[in-house]
Formats: sequence, C-alpha cells, structure tokens
Amino acid sequence: MEKEKVERTVVHVELLCDNSHHYFGSLAAIFEKFSKEEIGISYGSLRNYGLSSEKPYKNKLCIIRKGTLITIPKKAGKE
Repeated sequence: MEKEKVERTVVHVELLCDNSHHYFGSLAAIFEKFSKEEIGISYGSLRNYGLSSEKPYKNKLCIIRKGTLITIPKKAGKE
C-alpha cells in the first residue's frame, strides 16, 4: 500500500556575486542563513512580493525562485 504523495515547496536562492545556489523549505528559512543586506530584500517585502513559480524575485544581488519538490510516494511500512 502506498502513502499519499506529499508536495513540498522549495525556495531556491541564487546569489549572483558567486553564482552559489541554496535551497530552503520556506521564505522564513532564508533569513536564518542570510541577512536582508546580503540578499537585498527583507522578509516582509519578500512575503508581500507574491513569489511563485511564475513570478521569481530578482535584484542585483540574487534571484529567488519558488517551486515544488517532486518526490515519489513511499511504500507503507518502509520509512
């Protein structure tokens, strides 16, 4: 028996200064690692922006994209 598939949001932050890529489970998690000065936007402003897969955020410091993590269902009893 398969468990129901759970879709998870993933937020991808690309820093343009060094072309590094970072992945987060929420917008709030970004600000545990980076300051608003490092990415050029505050948490409140990013929330208000309306980030979506069709509407990434971009400034001179970073590109922030929102997507869905694609997984396969786990078999029941195998965790």
